[in-house]
Amino acid sequence: MSRHWLIALLACPLLSGQQFAHYDIYRAASPVVVDGKLDEPAWEQAPAAGDFHPVGDEPKVRQQTIVKLAWDDENLYLGYYCLDRRISAYITERHGPVSQDDCVELFLSPNPSKVRNYYTFEINAIGAMLNRNRTDWWTGPPTWEPDGVQYRTTWHGQAKKDVSNDDEYWIVEMAVPLRNFAKDAIHMPPADGDEWRLNLNRLEGTEGVRQPSGQPRAGLSTWSPLPKQIRSFHSPDWFGWVRFVASAPPK
Repeated sequence: MSRHWLIALLACPLLSGQQFAHYDIYRAASPVVVDGKLDEPAWEQAPAAGDFHPVGDEPKVRQQTIVKLAWDDENLYLGYYCLDRRISAYITERHGPVSQDDCVELFLSPNPSKVRNYYTFEINAIGAMLNRNRTDWWTGPPTWEPDGVQYRTTWHGQAKKDVSNDDEYWIVEMAVPLRNFAKDAIHMPPADGDEWRLNLNRLEGTEGVRQPSGQPRAGLSTWSPLPKQIRSFHSPDWFGWVRFVASAPPK
């Protein structure tokens, strides 16, 4: 598994200048078992989304992230492979502040004409998840309970993850039922060629140390780059573009 994901990192295209990231999501070439291993043929054949980019004034991403996506009529699948020499996570509660830990995120808007209607999936290295529904129809609490999400991380369910000399990478594998987005998506399931907007985010852990108030957080990166003056992932106008392709990826 590690070899073809690292080859994907070397093959990622570089963006020059400020522009939106683009990606074609192909149909899964095989069934996906959500076990945190990313070893199915579907993942081997799916292309990598491309390099992540630093947020704010950091000159470059500290540690790169490889993400692949796939879909079928039921689910959107995501695989995150995070290179990381210092992995830490301590938040265990549902809807807890997982962004304090090593954490990855999916921010997704299923209708480009209403890009500010979006949904969040935020997961730390030990499997705690926070979800938000930022739509004009949602009248519930700030957090949200998506239906039927399956996901696994490398240290899923552990009470904590301390930094170790053996740290090299960590994984998140997800299957998100497409029905969660039926109120906003134009077609359900998506039609061939449908476009959605999304961003893929990563936060490197603070190793249990609380950030001083007002101090910019280091170690942030996104798939679709943000202007330097924008430090918030909650910037849907800057989400990248994805297109659903009804065929499996070319071999």
